[in-house]
Amino acid sequence: MTTKMVVPAWMHTQIRAEQYDSWSEEQCAGIEIVDGMTVVSPRVSKHHSRLARILANALDAAAGPDWNADTDFDVRLQDVPLTNRRPDVIVYRAETIDLTPTRPEHVLLVVEVVSPGSETTDRIVKVDQYAKAGIPFYWRVEQAATGIPIVYTYVLDPATKAYRDGEMFTGTVKAAAPFSITVDLGDMRGPEKSPLSTSGR
Repeated sequence: MTTKMVVPAWMHTQIRAEQYDSWSEEQCAGIEIVDGMTVVSPRVSKHHSRLARILANALDAAAGPDWNADTDFDVRLQDVPLTNRRPDVIVYRAETIDLTPTRPEHVLLVVEVVSPGSETTDRIVKVDQYAKAGIPFYWRVEQAATGIPIVYTYVLDPATKAYRDGEMFTGTVKAAAPFSITVDLGDMRGPEKSPLSTSGR
């Protein structure tokens, strides 16, 4: 017997900002809102999640006291029609940590880690949306077949509200903007996971 999945009615109707703001965090998890319509985000792998966390930790350490770097929360790109994106990593003003929703003027950098099912959205759609919203920096992380991540960086041209290509990094990111940062993404175990540190298990 085949079980038919019942899709909630609200997934077929246009959501207003005040409706969305009344939802619980559990209701908002795993979705984005684009032009008022609910978009379910692809399920991500542990590899994807670890990439995002390593980058967020490194960015948070490099950013200084004025900026925070965190993962997986809504950025309100526009209220009407409602558009919320949930980047994998967000660098935002530390003083706005208690403000909801987070808006583009609070954000310095967003990072998207490309996964199966998000290729077109992360490479084309979000690039345009983040640029038009005025977010100064965008990084896209590609999980290459070699296992070594490739990071493409973009810098906003305020005059055209479009991104221009920045630097590209393979494995190790050594970026000067938006602040100086060096982080090795080539060894996904991280420095604390070296073979010597786990040999006693």
